[in-house]
Amino acid sequence: MKAHLLYVEDDESLSFVTCDNLRLQGYEITHCVDGKKGLLAFREHDFDLCILDVMLPEMDGYTLASEIRKYDTEIPIIFLTAKSLKEDKIHGLRLGADDYITKPFSIEELLLKIDVFLRRRTISKPSHQSHFMLGKYEFDSDNLVLKGFDQERTLTQKEADLLEYFAKSPNQVLKRSEILEKLWGEDDYFLGRSLDVFISRLRKYLHKDESLKIENIHGVGFRLKC
Repeated sequence: MKAHLLYVEDDESLSFVTCDNLRLQGYEITHCVDGKKGLLAFREHDFDLCILDVMLPEMDGYTLASEIRKYDTEIPIIFLTAKSLKEDKIHGLRLGADDYITKPFSIEELLLKIDVFLRRRTISKPSHQSHFMLGKYEFDSDNLVLKGFDQERTLTQKEADLLEYFAKSPNQVLKRSEILEKLWGEDDYFLGRSLDVFISRLRKYLHKDESLKIENIHGVGFRLKC
């Protein structure tokens, strides 16, 4: 499957052309028209790469990149900007961006940079235990696959990361704050709401095995009961 890209750009014409070309290449695109919507989308979904315009309404691209880096220190970020000043580029790179593309740009240049950064990210991922038996389910975290009851489901990266975190510590209470800091990078109220959404999804995926439950430990966190 192709990668899921977050694209934040308020220029309607440019967005239409760029989204159309990226989708033709097989990428899944979530497009947002301002920085605040972009940050909300980032917190609610799993992305492999971010493409951010610098001059955005509500929240500019620099601020958005800073917020994304609090959440994920590894995801590639590419800035799109009409500014070509060296100082602007240095500022963006210091905030954690991986590269700049100056407008107007060619789709071929953007596609090349996307491909380079996605390949680098795949190569740099460390090896780890990837196969788990959870009750009557078989979970392959590397390939994001959950099998059981004659069904196979492909998880999002964040769903797989969270389920893997539980699978490595079955029947143990995991603190909410530790989960957020480990998987989201920060213990924050809004990120906590995002965690609750992912917990609900996993409960739905595992519901056919009645012996398998993600319990809410009030005021503390969660426990995967096997």
